[in-house]
Amino acid sequence: MDMEEEEITDSEPKDNDAEELADGEIIHDVATVDGLYEEWFLDYASYVILERAVPAIEDGLKPVQRRILHAMKEMDDGRFNKVANIIGQTMQYHPHGDASIGDAMVNLGQKELLIETQGNWGDMMTGDSAAAPRYIEARLSKFSLEVAFNPQTTDWAVSYDGRKREPVTLPMKFPLLLAQGVEGIAVGLSTKVLPHNFHELIQASIDTLRGKDVSLMPDFMTGGIADCTNYNEGRKGSRIRVRARIEERDKKTLIIHDIPYGTTTNSLMESIVKANDNNKIKIKKVIDNTAAKVEIEIQLHPGTSPDLTIDALYAFTDCEVSINPNACVIVDQKPIFLGVNELLKISTKKTLALLKRELEIKLAELEEKWHFSSLEKIFIEKRIYRDIEESETWEAVLQAIDKGLKPYKKLFKRVITTEDIVRLTEIKIKRISKFDAFKADEHIKGLEEEMEQVKYDLEHVVDFAVNYFKNLLKKYGKGRERRTEIRAFETISANVVAVANQKLYVNYKEGFIGYGLKKDEFICDCSDLDDIIVFKRDGNMIVTRITEKSFVGKDIIYAAVWKKNDERMIYNMIYVDGKSAIARAKRFAVTGITRDKEYFFEGRKMPFLFQFGQFYFQLALQ
Repeated sequence: MDMEEEEITDSEPKDNDAEELADGEIIHDVATVDGLYEEWFLDYASYVILERAVPAIEDGLKPVQRRILHAMKEMDDGRFNKVANIIGQTMQYHPHGDASIGDAMVNLGQKELLIETQGNWGDMMTGDSAAAPRYIEARLSKFSLEVAFNPQTTDWAVSYDGRKREPVTLPMKFPLLLAQGVEGIAVGLSTKVLPHNFHELIQASIDTLRGKDVSLMPDFMTGGIADCTNYNEGRKGSRIRVRARIEERDKKTLIIHDIPYGTTTNSLMESIVKANDNNKIKIKKVIDNTAAKVEIEIQLHPGTSPDLTIDALYAFTDCEVSINPNACVIVDQKPIFLGVNELLKISTKKTLALLKRELEIKLAELEEKWHFSSLEKIFIEKRIYRDIEESETWEAVLQAIDKGLKPYKKLFKRVITTEDIVRLTEIKIKRISKFDAFKADEHIKGLEEEMEQVKYDLEHVVDFAVNYFKNLLKKYGKGRERRTEIRAFETISANVVAVANQKLYVNYKEGFIGYGLKKDEFICDCSDLDDIIVFKRDGNMIVTRITEKSFVGKDIIYAAVWKKNDERMIYNMIYVDGKSAIARAKRFAVTGITRDKEYFFEGRKMPFLFQFGQFYFQLALQ
């Protein structure tokens, strides 16, 4: 069977219009693969950014975290629930597997702020994982119940399957994003907001309400020491350095108490062992004594300097790490890069608005209670309920009550509606028979006092918000003091603290130098990070990185380890001018050079006299 072959050529789509050829054949436009890819990729990237990786600025939560908390609130009865059950409840809102929900929940639980945990939830210090969800339990903390939930101020949306409703964002009245920190990787975008101190965040919120400037610095549960010189409010491109806290117990023992953020005791010990195996540091043994608190014991060889070893640990192991924050949040369905101080101001402004809204709702509820309590008091005290005894229809009942209330309508703050009258008809005879006018007056008086207080708070809402934050600090601040010490520290040069793990050899005549020339002349011990300075017979000098074997030029007259900016090392050169036979001397230090560049000293074929410390030697040139 013959088949017609069609030539497919690239062409631009023309709004799906068909093109008719001369012979009547019609070719329909087809969407190109690259066009489909571009459209689908943007959809996917937007989904990952908005629905998975980046937190919302309103509550500081990713969607999975928000859905976990919402599911726990639905289940909340004050008792602990199995995490497996919570995961199942959350899957009604989160269209992903149970593993992702479980991991996110463990992460929330380990931060010890929103969730109270029971059982083995793992250890962020050691890196130990949590037990299976069927073995561990959780419930919402009192703190989260106070700051994160209020159905009256929550914006709701339909869940992914249309069967339930879920919060768009939680009405968070606390800078949770800055307290917990967050990290996420999306398509072409990432976010990393570092955690900050509970006390300092609340004080900064109070200062913001009072119009003062604030400056926040990170605080980690792992403690340690942080140099935040280049923190720059955690913006993109900023950088901080975090160190473990190391103390000298005695001349042979070092103890690590705090570890850098992002590391664990296991990973830290592995980095120490690796550095020792690579001869970067010299230690005898490393022991993990971690229990309730971190304690890593490092035993040193006899004669080893504890101070130099501490510097080497910072230079060659994870005892010092660099962290690059990148504060990115979702604002109006778009990722925006902001500084942590600006994030705090936005959160504080949002909290103020939520507190004001709650006061307005509370005032409306109190006014409604006052309205009906006053209506009920008049209805019973004035025996208006007796006016309905002769009424034969429902409409007549309502009219009779309305007529009886008419003389008192001017006492009310709003119009008496049909719904109000219907509620009066629902009052039971038992309540009418036990009615106490004094108690009713006291109740109404109490409502009026509450209303006056709420109105006062609305007029002074900033002071109300300040007191709200102070109350949070008083109730939940215990045990949340700063753990990380903020302190500037110098960068440790690796080649300064490097252990002498190599031996330097030189072949003076042939011009080779390195730690692999074991058959040639030994010069000194060195490390594989050192630089070597070489003087040659022709009056040239060069500084180069040490290697196993390298050629620096024939007729070497002196070679040694070179230290940058070492002003104590003085070189003395004496040479004779070939034409005038005049002897000259030159005294100099080599503090800074360009590596592998040859530097020429005056005169050729001349005798040199070099002075190194207390040693002198004459180099007589032929």
